[in-house]
Amino acid sequence: MEVGLQVHRPLSCRAVFHERTLFKIKPFLGSFPHVKTSHFSSLASCDKKYPARGVSFYVVASADFSERRQRKTSTANSKGLTPKGFTRTSTQKRDSENNEDKEGSVTLTSSEIVDHNKKAIELKADVDEEKAIELIKDKKFNKDKKAEEALSISKTVSVAKSNQGMENGRAGSVEDKTVPVDEIIIEEKQFGNLKSDSTVKEESTGTDEKTTEDEESSLKLRLKMEENFRKQEIEGLAEDNFSRGNKLFVYPQLVKPDQDIEVYLNRSLSTLNNEPDVFIMGAFNDWRWKSFTVRLNKTHLKGDWWSCQVHVPKEAYKMDFVFFNGKNAYDNNDRKDFCIPVEGGMDAYAFDDFLLEEKRREQEKLAREQAERERQAEEQRQREEEKAASEADKAQAKVETEKRREILHHLMKNVARSVDNVWYIEPSEFSGDDLVRLYYNKSSGPLAHANDLWIHGGYNNWNDGLVIAEKLAKSERKDGDWWYGNVVVPDRALVLDWVFADGPPQSAIVYDNNHYQDFHAIVPKSIPEELFWVEEEHQIYRKLQEERRLREEAMRAKEERTARMKAERKERTLERFLLSQKHIVYTDPLGVQAGSAVKVFYNPANTVLNGKSEVWIRCSFNRWTHRKGPLPPQKMLAADNGSHVKATVKVPLDAYMMDFVFSEREDGGIFDNRDGMDYHVPVFGGIVKEPPMHIVHVAVEMAPIAKVGGLGDVVTSLSRAVQDLNHSVDVILPKYDCLNLSHVKDFHYQKSYSWGGTEIKVWFGKVEGLSVYFLEPLNGMFSTGCIYGCRNDGERFGFFCHAALEFLLQNGFHPDIIHCHDWSSAPVAWLFKDHYMHYGLSKARVVFTIHNLEFGAGNIGKAMTYSDKSTTVSPTYSKEVAGNPPIAPYLYKFHGILNGIDPDIWDPYNDKFIPVSYTSENVVEGKRAAKEALQQRLGLKKADLPLVGIITRLTHQKGIHLIKHAIWQTLDRNGQVVLLGSAPDPRIQNDFVNLANQLHSSHNDRARLCLNYDEPLSHLIYAGADFIVVPSIFEPCGLTQLTAMRYGSIPVVRKTGGLYDTVFDVDHDKERAQAQGLEPNGFNFDGADATGIDYALNRAISAWYEVREWFNPLCKTVMEQDWSWNKPALDYMELYHAARK
Repeated sequence: MEVGLQVHRPLSCRAVFHERTLFKIKPFLGSFPHVKTSHFSSLASCDKKYPARGVSFYVVASADFSERRQRKTSTANSKGLTPKGFTRTSTQKRDSENNEDKEGSVTLTSSEIVDHNKKAIELKADVDEEKAIELIKDKKFNKDKKAEEALSISKTVSVAKSNQGMENGRAGSVEDKTVPVDEIIIEEKQFGNLKSDSTVKEESTGTDEKTTEDEESSLKLRLKMEENFRKQEIEGLAEDNFSRGNKLFVYPQLVKPDQDIEVYLNRSLSTLNNEPDVFIMGAFNDWRWKSFTVRLNKTHLKGDWWSCQVHVPKEAYKMDFVFFNGKNAYDNNDRKDFCIPVEGGMDAYAFDDFLLEEKRREQEKLAREQAERERQAEEQRQREEEKAASEADKAQAKVETEKRREILHHLMKNVARSVDNVWYIEPSEFSGDDLVRLYYNKSSGPLAHANDLWIHGGYNNWNDGLVIAEKLAKSERKDGDWWYGNVVVPDRALVLDWVFADGPPQSAIVYDNNHYQDFHAIVPKSIPEELFWVEEEHQIYRKLQEERRLREEAMRAKEERTARMKAERKERTLERFLLSQKHIVYTDPLGVQAGSAVKVFYNPANTVLNGKSEVWIRCSFNRWTHRKGPLPPQKMLAADNGSHVKATVKVPLDAYMMDFVFSEREDGGIFDNRDGMDYHVPVFGGIVKEPPMHIVHVAVEMAPIAKVGGLGDVVTSLSRAVQDLNHSVDVILPKYDCLNLSHVKDFHYQKSYSWGGTEIKVWFGKVEGLSVYFLEPLNGMFSTGCIYGCRNDGERFGFFCHAALEFLLQNGFHPDIIHCHDWSSAPVAWLFKDHYMHYGLSKARVVFTIHNLEFGAGNIGKAMTYSDKSTTVSPTYSKEVAGNPPIAPYLYKFHGILNGIDPDIWDPYNDKFIPVSYTSENVVEGKRAAKEALQQRLGLKKADLPLVGIITRLTHQKGIHLIKHAIWQTLDRNGQVVLLGSAPDPRIQNDFVNLANQLHSSHNDRARLCLNYDEPLSHLIYAGADFIVVPSIFEPCGLTQLTAMRYGSIPVVRKTGGLYDTVFDVDHDKERAQAQGLEPNGFNFDGADATGIDYALNRAISAWYEVREWFNPLCKTVMEQDWSWNKPALDYMELYHAARK
């Protein structure tokens, strides 16, 4: 049993040493082994709990106690119960009882042993709740009888000896000493009772007899002893360090986290030896944590020792510092700085993780504060808008009131109280809410032969519409064919308004409306007119407010739903992006979270590592730039799913991207690095965001301000999608004199520069939220009234490309990527490499995109040579053109990336050109309404028939012979067909004009050919058609089929280029669709003849006729597929990073 002893009265310790026993004390840092220890700073509190009287006894200690491990503290509590944190078991009780019978078995728990002069050991017995220093017996000695009777139980003593002292439970580092010991006698200086925890338990009431004076005396003595010991140890350290020529030491010597230390500097040994003031300036953990500056003070120590106190934080693993004079004189350890290791706390990696957690918390705090500021700003904005709207409503109510007042005054001038032989009211004097009887002479008007008579009425010039509907009854009056009705006068009526009819509202046929003037009667006892108009204005104001509230709520609900659908679409697309390579690599979980462990699954069977006996993964983060560098190669283990192998990777908190490649051996060998692109998986929830990239597009088209074909759409939509990923995007465009500037916001002249023998003006504006720089050379090259079509187009666009690079150079732009498009801006690639790459734009890389290989093959081939990466607009088209001479040598850097459509422009939920907004949830109702509107607009028969739409340029590339065949085939199947498009070739245009005349004559109710471009009509066709036919002979990407699916129309396409990549046949392409994370979505065909298109179109029309319960859900499915720029933007960002790798 361990017994805590408390010193109540001062004790002195005397050691008597005999030759027959050696007592070996090995000073060390930390706690003594097999002991429960307590901080000396807690002694005072322990004294208050366990007062004790002086006693003499013998202690025997082993000579090797410094080699044993440490244990925690156990102390007796204030009521004499089992010590806090320590549970006495029956075994312990039995051991205690047995120990009482053993000679020399008494052990005591002591708080401090001080070696004052290396000749005697003074002991002070004590214990508290945290630490104690334990002494283990090596031999047993006889115990003094009086001490045995006083204690009556076994006790534990902790004894330590140090020639450098101890503070806060830590001892200085000294040499081992061997001392002959016979016995250590502790004599009573002041007699009293010594209480063990058993004694305290039995005599707990005795503790109430202690006095405040006793406590204070004990505390003062203890503090004095501690201070004396500390001084002696520091003096020893100072003397020792000075003798060795060390100008610096700290106390305690073992620095631990979350403690105060004293730093000592011998000024005479420092470069500051002549300075009157000395300061320490420092921080922790390589100067990254909690900086400090403290003045040092001259000490009492021998020599020129100065000191100060510094608190070591709990997060520290190293203390870094220098000394200086408060001005410009430093002692920085020969420019290496001073540093002291901190033991027992964090290491550098743990501190890095701690900093990341701190940064995360700081970011969360900043995010909350920002959200609160935004909320308050939004509330303020709403209040201001509400105030402005309220003022506007009041003004409008005032205007409306004056208008009504003027009309009513004009009306009241001509109003009578009755008309002889036509109508009158009884009583003649009445007011609002009165019940009156209105008489009507049936024979006076057009209702003379009506069987029934009704009054339809209102008040104040029909201000609230129809509010009175009463059937008239036959009157007993004999001087005419009089009828009457009982009418309650509206309470706010100044004038009554009515007509007579032969039936109730919605059923009457014949009316007497007083020759289109209606009937009116003054209300004689109406409310005062001024009060009425005040109330009227207030009512109008409230009505306007309510209408505005409902309108704003509907608009807000629609905006929220649009944003929610957009976010859901992005989420689905990201999941599809992550699964796009599942046949090779994927992670579990799919969405990798920073700070978590993730499993990477890899299928070597589908890669160059097929058949290899081993697979190793090499992994890093943040596109191989993470501060910890690449992780060591890890051998992957066999997974449960087929040929896959797996490895587990810990993702750090500061990761935003996970990067990996695979190899056959630990030291390399054959690598799978995805053809130089590497494998990348985004990491979510990290505290570090991906640094934004700066992309500059140099192009000659841009929708909607300078659009000729699909190139303009790509430049705008791709730029917006990449900018939405938090990257910086600029566009450089010629300033044509035919620009549609109505779509340019904040358009203004910015500056001029000279190049190419001419002045070039730079204009700036925002197009679809993008920053656009317009270059206007004063040589007139772009003042031609057109984009293409000049004889010198090559010269014009070559000049523009060179001028664009010069603009970047002269204006200090340093883009990461310069993206050029098609033959028209292809010269950027070689001009950059030849003239600018080594002269100020070295950071940039060039990406070149082929939109159509039909034009400018020479420029395209040269750009392929010079570009860092090149693309075309779909994977299948990239394969179809791979054999072309300009492309074939560069397949290693040639990639196919699908185009997308802009979901904000093509959005059936927010489309102003269609009659009913719809989503996938009400696609059937929405498309039905659009079909009816389309039939009405074009004069087609309003019938529930399959409607085929064709929206295209009429060129041979688009398969015009197949288009004609599809029109006739649809009509043969009793369907309707609508074509919208025109031909740049007059011969083809005239051919379709003749076809249109023929069809409008023979099938006027089921066919309509609109041979021009009509933007609103195109939206209505996409929404109203059941099918959209795209039978192109070749199609690099194609946007028509993508837009059709956005509106729930089913595409019927030929299998080529981007059409094959986006349309998956419902009967034949289920597996191909699933590989892309999609469901089948249309009908496709091979060949370029009538048989092929008949096969697809007949299946489509038959499905519409025969299985509508299957066809309607298909419309919903295609609407929910995301063909926006969400995924292509991610693919392009991968390509941009690969270009910079």
